[in-house]
Amino acid sequence: MKTVVGYASGIPNPHKNQHKVDILKRYIDGVQKHGDKGILHYGNNIIDSDVNLIQGWVHAGSAASPHLVLRRRAHEININKGKHSFIADSNLFNYAVGKMHNMQYLRYSMDGVFPTTGNYFTNTVDPNRWNQIQKDLNISMKDWRPQGVHVLICTQRNGGWSMGGLSVVDWLTKTIKEVRKHTDRPIIVRGHPGDKHAPKYLKNKDWQVSKAPSIIDDLRNAHCSITYNSSPSVASAIEGIPTFITDPTPQISQAYAVANTDLSNVETPLMFERTEWVQKLAMSHWNFNELSSGDAWAHMRDYV
Repeated sequence: MKTVVGYASGIPNPHKNQHKVDILKRYIDGVQKHGDKGILHYGNNIIDSDVNLIQGWVHAGSAASPHLVLRRRAHEININKGKHSFIADSNLFNYAVGKMHNMQYLRYSMDGVFPTTGNYFTNTVDPNRWNQIQKDLNISMKDWRPQGVHVLICTQRNGGWSMGGLSVVDWLTKTIKEVRKHTDRPIIVRGHPGDKHAPKYLKNKDWQVSKAPSIIDDLRNAHCSITYNSSPSVASAIEGIPTFITDPTPQISQAYAVANTDLSNVETPLMFERTEWVQKLAMSHWNFNELSSGDAWAHMRDYV
């Protein structure tokens, strides 16, 4: 018998964010349906387990908020014991459907959130999983489009951990300077939707800041997209728009297998085979019904 502990105390104000707690509860219910021990825990102590389940990632530089401290402890204690943490994170396919879609999916990883540090449960790949996600979310893999109009640059949170504290403005200025060596196409900059200050600090006469509500709108006439290492590169590749990653360690990006890394090729980007990549990506995504039924746990249990 395996023991899985879901930490409601790892959610800020869990009693006010009941919808997030409910996601943990669904997973724990699924664990119990498979005859294993599942615990939904509201305390601040760490319970001995095979898997500590946390909702959202945490890293060494995280703020000292109690819920983040709890997540970090739950993760590190199990890793140090040679056991595991499962991390529930945002759905990479959600760009096309919005947060309130009736078929909610989340992305799960084990022991880390980057492909270089975590396991995304891809030892076995079921092609039907991607087929089902396409049907549920009404998305599809578009053919590569060889030509478009503008270069779309998608920023991340300013000073965020995924950029190692790098200033978004500094990165953007450097990136645009390099792009301008190789193309005179219009540049549209799309700020991170979770950064409320982005519209102000991104404003610049040398580029256009997007006001489009969806990244789909910005990709529609794009020639290519550029990110540091973030999820818009996934959306771009699925929508058939060649994408570039500028992170010096591009392997940490979920789109690395289908992304360009040399901006000197901005006018003639490579277009990669994407089937194996997206089928693997699908294996980490599970909907709420699959959490409750235990189907998600049944797949992930083999990795514990």
